[in-house]
Amino acid sequence: MSEYLGIDTSNYTTSAAVLGADGHIRQRRKLLPVKEGERGLRQSEALFHHTKILPELLEELLCGNALKAVGVSTRPRNAEGSYMPCFMAGQTAARAISAACGFPLYTTSHQVGHILAALYSCGRLDLALGKSPFIAFHLSGGTTDCLLVTPDRDEVIACREITSSSDLKAGQAVDRVGVMLGLKFPCGAELEKLALQSTRSFKIRPSVRNGRCSLSGVENICRKMLESGEDKCDVALCCIKHIEAATVAMTEYALKEAGNLPLVYAGGVMSDKIIRDSVQSRFSAYFAEPAFSADNACGIAVYAAIKDGFIN
Repeated sequence: MSEYLGIDTSNYTTSAAVLGADGHIRQRRKLLPVKEGERGLRQSEALFHHTKILPELLEELLCGNALKAVGVSTRPRNAEGSYMPCFMAGQTAARAISAACGFPLYTTSHQVGHILAALYSCGRLDLALGKSPFIAFHLSGGTTDCLLVTPDRDEVIACREITSSSDLKAGQAVDRVGVMLGLKFPCGAELEKLALQSTRSFKIRPSVRNGRCSLSGVENICRKMLESGEDKCDVALCCIKHIEAATVAMTEYALKEAGNLPLVYAGGVMSDKIIRDSVQSRFSAYFAEPAFSADNACGIAVYAAIKDGFIN
């Protein structure tokens, strides 16, 4: 029986996943604890929590499994200088499993994992295995990236930036406004729930120049709304509508620059119903299901299976 383990220790989520011989994925993940009112963790704290949590997840997931290979994310992106200490927790565990059991070890980036998880979720892994390029968006706490993705013999997929944010990332905007509103970090799910209670209509003109969006003003706009006594649900919706408008403008720019290619949206921000519904109403696009949108190891398990020849 062929099963493939994926491990991802991102900035705020410890996750492990197994792709089974039947093509189905089992996953375990746990958010790192963040104190109330704070907007994240120092890397030393994140590394400590990953090191503590990961063995528990692996014990739940691996009992009785017949693994053939292990994959792990070792860096945020496949780019020079892309590094965060938190990925050392997953890399250390994966190397130990590989060495002890004699399994092949395959390393990739957190971003590749997100894109492959989205393709697996929407049934379009053929885009990664074919010869034609596609456009992928990766919107999360650390990225607001629009990428031209091409199949790659060594890395499975190669990503080249078409455009990105010039300052604040989409997930950062969500979390900063969410914490301002008293929500628990990370704030995406709660901010969406709050925004769906609003009946306001906003006309947002996105700050986009040569395809690059600017989200640095969103926090100030939302703070002024809150200080002036506007309802929290309206503040939440305003934040999300700014990100929606930027995403739509970036998509239009990407299609103009790269051509009418397939569109794939990945990352936790893109699981937001308001943003997703808006994008789907304008473009023919593929989205990851929520379980495959937030930080997860599913795409890393898929990566290991592709590299090992199980998926081709």
